Amino acid sequence: MPRPLHLDVLARRERSLWRTAILLLAVLALGFAFASRPWIRNLPYNLEALPAGLVVLVVLFGIYAWVKSREIAELRGLVRGIEQGKITAAASEKQLGQLFSLITRSQQGYRDLIDTFDDLLFSFSLEGEILAANRSFADLLGKPFPELIGRPLSHYVELPQGGGLESAEQLLPRFLERRQWSGVVCVRLKKEGSLRYFDCVFHAMVREGAVYGISALARDITVERQSEARFTELFETLQEGVYVAEADGRILDANPALVRLLGYASKDQLLGVAIADLYCDPALSRRDRDELEREGFNRGHEIALRRRDGAVVTGLHSASVIRNESGQIVRCHGTVADLTQHKKMERSIQREREFARRLMDSLPDLVYVLDREARYTFASPSIQETLGYTPEEVVGMHLGERSDPEDRGAMLSLFEDIMVGRVTQGTIEYRTRHKNGDWRLMRTCVRPIADADGQIEGVIASARDVTEQRRLEQQLVQTERLAAMGQMIAGVAHELNNPLTAILGVTELLRDSTADDSLKRQLDLAYRQARRAAHIVQSLLAFSRPATPQKALVNLADLLQRTLQLHEYALRTNNISVEYVPPKDLPPVLGDANQLMQVFLNLIVNAEQAIREVRDRGTIRVRLESHGDSVCLSVEDDGVGIRREVLPKIFDPFFTTKRPGRGTGLGLSISMAIVREHNGNIVASPLPNGTLVTVTLPVGKLAPVVAEDSTPAKVRAADTPASPLEGRSVLVLDDEEGIRELIEDGLTARSMSVRGAATAEDAIALARDTTFDVILCDLNLKDAQNASGTIPPEGLRRRLLEAASAHGSAQPLFFFMTGDLVDAALMERLALGGNRIIQKPFRISELAAALADAFHAGVSGNRTETFVG
Repeated sequence: MPRPLHLDVLARRERSLWRTAILLLAVLALGFAFASRPWIRNLPYNLEALPAGLVVLVVLFGIYAWVKSREIAELRGLVRGIEQGKITAAASEKQLGQLFSLITRSQQGYRDLIDTFDDLLFSFSLEGEILAANRSFADLLGKPFPELIGRPLSHYVELPQGGGLESAEQLLPRFLERRQWSGVVCVRLKKEGSLRYFDCVFHAMVREGAVYGISALARDITVERQSEARFTELFETLQEGVYVAEADGRILDANPALVRLLGYASKDQLLGVAIADLYCDPALSRRDRDELEREGFNRGHEIALRRRDGAVVTGLHSASVIRNESGQIVRCHGTVADLTQHKKMERSIQREREFARRLMDSLPDLVYVLDREARYTFASPSIQETLGYTPEEVVGMHLGERSDPEDRGAMLSLFEDIMVGRVTQGTIEYRTRHKNGDWRLMRTCVRPIADADGQIEGVIASARDVTEQRRLEQQLVQTERLAAMGQMIAGVAHELNNPLTAILGVTELLRDSTADDSLKRQLDLAYRQARRAAHIVQSLLAFSRPATPQKALVNLADLLQRTLQLHEYALRTNNISVEYVPPKDLPPVLGDANQLMQVFLNLIVNAEQAIREVRDRGTIRVRLESHGDSVCLSVEDDGVGIRREVLPKIFDPFFTTKRPGRGTGLGLSISMAIVREHNGNIVASPLPNGTLVTVTLPVGKLAPVVAEDSTPAKVRAADTPASPLEGRSVLVLDDEEGIRELIEDGLTARSMSVRGAATAEDAIALARDTTFDVILCDLNLKDAQNASGTIPPEGLRRRLLEAASAHGSAQPLFFFMTGDLVDAALMERLALGGNRIIQKPFRISELAAALADAFHAGVSGNRTETFVG
């Protein structure tokens, strides 16, 4: 660091003085030597006293040089003390006196010296007039030196209110008594109006025991004062608590934030309190103290402090120490940030995160997030239940990585549209693979995610597994198709029943009345074929429009025979033979004949289609046998077979291994549902060449009913004696003319009187005018007032019986005739009225037998019976 200019001036003056002294001494020494020569003494002049005079001059100059050297040394010490700021109030009076004494004795010589000081040196009289000043003082006031001398100091500066110095009238008496003063003075410079702070030392100038003026040394500390003010403001306004403590931990100073944090009324109450006493955990306090002594600082960590009121506050504490030259701790500085609100926010965020987590866990839908590169960055826990993957396994995968290739393009296209902002939301359905290899159908809603600047940074999507829903929708559509098809088949079958009834009746009448054996054989052939057609129509009707399921004892052998007969044509045209031997003495099962027939038909159709997948002809082996308390039906084919990997899924709805258009995937699932409803079981087993399906049903416990008719009663087919029918009158109400003529001819041949009517009005008129023993009425008679509807049977029966009873005769027997299946609910309603039902197509002999049984019963209307042809 370079030496100050004024010290250089002193050094130069001291060197110049000694150079002059040495030169003068050298000259004197030469003069003394010259004067000592003998020839000098021989001169005419008297120079004997010259050496003595030279000695006196040397001594006097030496004394002068010594004095000047001391003055320079004193001045150098004074200057060095001023530079180092070590002039105290006690010592500076003498030094300032020396300074001004030196200046006075050598004002011209030391003017440049004092002008080199950055500090202000000046003196003024008791009246305030400036007596002397250095250049720094003149520069501060902005005036040349000559203009300052003799001018009042108050022309250039003033003391502002609260400037740190009392008024001159109050200060001067005490100063004259002490003759010194030191401190910080704030003055306002009038030329610029700014405030300046000076660290000042004032001393009285005394002459002959009286004070005639004041000398001053002032250092400008404005910058330091402003820096201190800023530090103080920062210290006071910080929201974090700040403290200064002694080496033993007792607090020396604290800012207001720490006072408030710890619940003290004022800083004075907190001063002197040991930091360790504020800790709630003494062990933590000792650890922090040990770390401070060892490391010199405490990194920010949470501590629990006890407030003055006993409450606990959590803060983030950091601390550091100040050591002296020997390494001992002399001070400790620390900060404490209040974490109360931070902790509340943490708890709030934690609650929100927990709520979000529970919400994600409870949502059945899958939620996931994709970044700009279409990578999964988040997946909700429901993905494990939906697709078998854990969220950790999915994160990092790319969109469409496990999806069907046919759907991947649409998925990526929607993602791109969302990312570039072409659309703000979208919905897509796609197929993706489950971890176990199954395909699942997902319906996904997608929306963009934007950052704080509104830039799209990814997408969020909610996906729902709609596989089962889609299957149910398809099942509903297929069911509606099947229902419409069944309704159409039922309508056709119903319409066929009426002409079949006429064909059966006419062929029977002709066969029984002819004597020609050849014609009788031909009519018998026609009769048997008509009966076969009637059975097929009846099976179609039962299969397509089954009545309300009603379980009864069913002979499975007869039911299976009817099923094979129903599907005989399809099997024959496809070159498929059936190996089946009906068992004898097979116990019946308790079940719904129509539903079981549907199961058998599904199994036969599946076997037929499996054979057609691989060959042009084949064989279906059907076995029906009993095992203890169960009856087992097995259907074996030599078709394509079932792969073992798909075996567990063949009973799932809509699962099929057939080519498109060859199956709906509902047959086996419906069969499984029906068999389980009958407390049975159905099992499929793969064979080396084909498939074996086994149905097991429990044996029934009631008396059997012939399954061919699937009705609660049976009528004897043999002819009954004609005597109960002779002379009886019959009213036939049917809109089919062929049915009316057949019944009229057949019953007339049995000595009965028959009248026919095509409409309800005609029949009522006949019943009102004529007495009838029997009324035969079509169950589904068309309503003349409503071309698309039928007349309610109960109301029609009531009107006919009322008309028949109008002339006081006995109530006639009443029979309904129908070519459709009778619903159980309708049967129950008709039973309450004592009705009988005859199922079309029927033979005249069967109708006669039914009438004979009714007359033998002797009851006109107390029971309901169903007679089947």
